[in-house]
Amino acid sequence: MVEMIIDSIRVSLMNYQRVVILKEKIAEPAENKSEARYLPIWIGPAEADAIAVKLQNVPLSRPLTHDLLQSVITILGASVNFIVVNELREDTFYAKIALSFDNKQVEIDSRPSDAIALAVRVKPLIPIFVEESVLDKAGFILDQEIGRPAPLGKTKPGTKGKLDEQELKRLSAFYDFINTLDLDDFGKRKS
Repeated sequence: MVEMIIDSIRVSLMNYQRVVILKEKIAEPAENKSEARYLPIWIGPAEADAIAVKLQNVPLSRPLTHDLLQSVITILGASVNFIVVNELREDTFYAKIALSFDNKQVEIDSRPSDAIALAVRVKPLIPIFVEESVLDKAGFILDQEIGRPAPLGKTKPGTKGKLDEQELKRLSAFYDFINTLDLDDFGKRKS
């Protein structure tokens, strides 16, 4: 598993589709360290708003659904340990929310957007992880030479999630979508 942070939430100006972009959390950038990897996950407008509202500390008069979920978890005596985007199957991302409850750890199936919206509400901040196989399939790095994303599945030979021709064709929609986003400010943010 690779720890990630939320880089941004973006909107395609062509079709108004929202995407949350996770960025690999790198402790110390070093000269020999490979570039950070990114993972785009398409999300709905409500989930995008729920994540953005919390990240921007926008005060709300009433709790949103994810605030309610966090309150219920806390009142029941459980705690959220981490979330993980654990699978990409047939163009759909899957996630798990890891909870501690009654001296046991349980994992709950979730959409990644809901898991992320919950994660940003937990204090102290909990880790967001992505399985290597998911990053290998749908992740990208920013190609500094051309200033555009380069898919990991095509640029990282020998990865354990090596893609066959059919998977590359199906995932090309992700890369096409990412190429429609304004990524000029990538790499210019402070983590």
